[in-house]
Amino acid sequence: MEASSHDEFREFVAMRSTALLRLAVLLTGGDRHAAEDLLQIALMKAYGRWARIEQHEAYVRQVMYRQQVNRWRLRRHRAETTVPVLPESETGTDAGSESELRIALWAALGRLSKRQRAVVVLRYFEDLPEAEVAALLGCPVGTVRSTAYRSLAKLRALVPELGPEAPAERVQPLSYTPKEVQR
Repeated sequence: MEASSHDEFREFVAMRSTALLRLAVLLTGGDRHAAEDLLQIALMKAYGRWARIEQHEAYVRQVMYRQQVNRWRLRRHRAETTVPVLPESETGTDAGSESELRIALWAALGRLSKRQRAVVVLRYFEDLPEAEVAALLGCPVGTVRSTAYRSLAKLRALVPELGPEAPAERVQPLSYTPKEVQR
């Protein structure tokens, strides 16, 4: 790689790695270590082709989506210990506080299947249209619609503070602050 391309890559990583890591954390269901691995793999793949890539961030995001899809398709599950309630949620804080809702939302996202989590992140965090999500995940648009609907219903059941049962089409996109998800 040329020195100019190398410098451009380093600058890109310095400027965009925080936002890309946030996306990776969402894609991995809150697992920070898996998210760091996912981002690292995407950046390694991008580095080798950097000079030939026209839209650098779009390429890195696409690699992350596809890598995460490959992870759940391979069905390699690590032995994990699941607990019904996160220790942080048992604190004496106000149940309606933003931090409590954020913890509950993270826990609920972790209880979604990998496909459901990917659809929720791509549709409502990344705000991608159903057709693009279907293309990225390699499934029909109808599968994206039904998965999104079921995922949102499950999130509402797991975290009642998100709002009453409503059709998936009327739900606002997820953002960094869970209060905006509330209806």
